[in-house]
Amino acid sequence: MPGFFSKERITAGHRYNRWLIPPAALAVHLCIGQAYAFSVFNEPMTRVLGISQSAPDDWKLTTLGWIYSLAIVFLGLSAAFGGKWLEKVGPRRTMFTAACCFGGGFILSAIGVYLHQVWLLYLGYGVIGGCGLGLGYVSPVSTLIKWFPDRRGMATGLAIMGFGGGAMIGAPLGVMLMKHFESETSVGVMEAFVVMGVLYFISMVIGSLAIRIPPPDWKPEGWTPPVESKKMVTKRHVHIDQALKTPQFYLLWAILCLNVTAGIGILGQASVMIQEMFKGAITPEAAAGFVGLLSLFNMGGRFVWSSASDYLGRQNTYFLFFALGTFLYSMLPTFSGEGNIVLFIAASAVILSMYGGGFATIPAYLADIFGTKYVGGIHGRLLTAWATAGVLGPVLVNYIREYQIDHGVAKADAYTTTLYIMAGLLMVGFICNLMMKEVHEQHYMKHDEVENGETA
Repeated sequence: MPGFFSKERITAGHRYNRWLIPPAALAVHLCIGQAYAFSVFNEPMTRVLGISQSAPDDWKLTTLGWIYSLAIVFLGLSAAFGGKWLEKVGPRRTMFTAACCFGGGFILSAIGVYLHQVWLLYLGYGVIGGCGLGLGYVSPVSTLIKWFPDRRGMATGLAIMGFGGGAMIGAPLGVMLMKHFESETSVGVMEAFVVMGVLYFISMVIGSLAIRIPPPDWKPEGWTPPVESKKMVTKRHVHIDQALKTPQFYLLWAILCLNVTAGIGILGQASVMIQEMFKGAITPEAAAGFVGLLSLFNMGGRFVWSSASDYLGRQNTYFLFFALGTFLYSMLPTFSGEGNIVLFIAASAVILSMYGGGFATIPAYLADIFGTKYVGGIHGRLLTAWATAGVLGPVLVNYIREYQIDHGVAKADAYTTTLYIMAGLLMVGFICNLMMKEVHEQHYMKHDEVENGETA
């Protein structure tokens, strides 16, 4: 009898309703998307000892900032190394492991707050939780692509939209729990971590139990694969290890990295940036609303752009990202100089929609180029581009801004150089996307290798 986590146990029948798979993916992605909202805990954690205000031995924000950075780094590393394991053991085991890591990371972090040992938060949320982020991120994606060969972009957009929207649940939930548990002896962070760890573990386990993979050679009822593949869409497969020997993998790595670097540059400093560029015209409350609007476009763009890519083609969709993004980034300083808040906000919102769209479209792009058999593992390795961009984007914005201000540039103008640099990075991305073409014949697996799951 196959084991509970085995691929055989979760292989569905030919009449299984494939629309039951996206909710299973969302059950995971809406949880791990909480990572975008981790900052709500930072300020209260600077008062764990002092409660009402920071005590001399309390943690500083610079110390706490490493928790999120570690989580993103280990997201990329675990996705890269765990992707191949995912293809071997299937999505149920991988999603369950992600639930244990992410939920357990919260519990260990709660112990770290209780003992006031920051290394436990680094290990808990940063390392172990980060591994849960990476495994949870990639585990449903290849499954969705196999269930929706006719609408790959839409399918991956459904799941990855959940990651973008996870902060909309995680942020108010974290604030509500801290307020509920707040007392004269506690800021409520420890208790909030425990409750969220348990809730997220349960939701992710439900997702892992609900996930199914299609039977061999399954295709949607009434759908016939085109006799001739579209340009840049293969019916064949490239092995996960062989993919790393192709120039296409590294071009796609650069494409994702450059698109994310540009988007995260705005997302990471959105509140401060709009207040400084429109000095006196934007209140902190209005800036918070701006951040919320960007989050909505980040989430919506994941579904809208990835769905549109099913009709436009993946390469054409990225052409739009890079061409339109270059133009909008280069116009932001002009809008600021003219005091045109409406156009500034509108342009930023479109940029963030393409930032989210880039995340959701890249798995379908990978499936088009390398085939569907190992797309989960290849996607995992490609996510190291995200980890790189997560460091590169904020560093570019923060350090160039600081350098400008230190040399006498007004705060309102300190972002101009950075925004032009971001536009330049997107131009490089445009060129990388222009260089994309079909994989060379030598990299494809032969028919018997596909059947046996052997390397090319």
